[in-house]
Amino acid sequence: MKYYIRKIHQWLGLISGLLVFIIAITGCLYAFQEEIQNWTQPHRFVEKENGEFLLPSALSTIATKQLPGKHLHSIKYNKNGQAAEAIFYHYEPTYYYIMYMNPYSGKVLHTQNMEEGFFPFILKGHFYLWFPPEIGQPIVAISTLIFLVMILSGLFLWWPKNKKTTKSRTWFRWKSTTKWKRKNFDIHAILGFYSFFIAIIFAVTGLVWGFQWFAYGFYKSMGGEKSLVYEEPLSQKTTPIDGNGLDMLYDKLMAETPNLEDIEVHPPETETSPIAVNTNVDAGTYWKIDYRYFDQYSLQELEVGHIYNRFDQSTFADKLMRMNYDIHTGAVFGLAGKIFMFLFSLLIASLPITGFLFWYGRRKGNRKSEGEKLKEISAKISGNSLPQISR
Repeated sequence: MKYYIRKIHQWLGLISGLLVFIIAITGCLYAFQEEIQNWTQPHRFVEKENGEFLLPSALSTIATKQLPGKHLHSIKYNKNGQAAEAIFYHYEPTYYYIMYMNPYSGKVLHTQNMEEGFFPFILKGHFYLWFPPEIGQPIVAISTLIFLVMILSGLFLWWPKNKKTTKSRTWFRWKSTTKWKRKNFDIHAILGFYSFFIAIIFAVTGLVWGFQWFAYGFYKSMGGEKSLVYEEPLSQKTTPIDGNGLDMLYDKLMAETPNLEDIEVHPPETETSPIAVNTNVDAGTYWKIDYRYFDQYSLQELEVGHIYNRFDQSTFADKLMRMNYDIHTGAVFGLAGKIFMFLFSLLIASLPITGFLFWYGRRKGNRKSEGEKLKEISAKISGNSLPQISR
């Protein structure tokens, strides 16, 4: 049994090793993108003033004049002296811009093309291996599934037969006589053991994005009953109320939740679309976001049947699915969690390397032993005298 598991582990590693390495390394590089960009991009911040922020309608008017013909997806207000964001996004044709604005004056500070730059490049590698999404996404998902199988098979191979060998498989006990091949094997096996639990988390949270069937099955196994497909409720065409709906909802929700760290207001895209408003009491994560929808004519709040609803209406399974990104990045535990996941992602990136070196070393050793056997056979043949031929 162990022989076949070892073969499966070996060949799956050779097939997916490079891809797992790329996915892990790009994850490491992307881990602190928010902190790095806050440090290197001063246009993300403004001086605090005593006055009030401009209302969404005012910022929308200014922003759309700067990018005529582009679809304004939302206006987002941030905390702690951060700039407001006018987000322009469209799927087909695809474009994604963030316009940073002074929320007090409406001054445009910078417009960033979110499809260009170092971190978008890294993210495309992490999600798609730099292939078109329709090609790269399935490859990444399949590689993640293979990685999950390798994690489980690796633990099976690591598991000691008796207690005496447990210490040698959990602690490095190198001596001056320990050869490099053995050291490499210990690195692979022992670090693989210690990274097992975190690797499972990376794999499962990655598969939730990778396969709809996996996400649905995982959600249902946790007791979930709602839909995982985002769908907006419809507005009913009636006589619109007096005033600007975006501004009125912004004032309403700001008054209802004074401890908000950010609020994002989405103008309706069509005549039947709602006004969507996202509020967050923890800007460092996404899972606590309150997703609320309002009829654009009456401003009556609308109910939805999926997990992206009001936070107080979310079950344990709903929250777990909404937490998927924050768990994957470690953000659910703050900066310490990000550092922790970053280090383990580096460790996981090393496993394909040490695994390949172990396989290559054994293969080379097998070739050498076969050559030595051939030499021994040749020596025996040459050492024996040939029988004399009688005349």
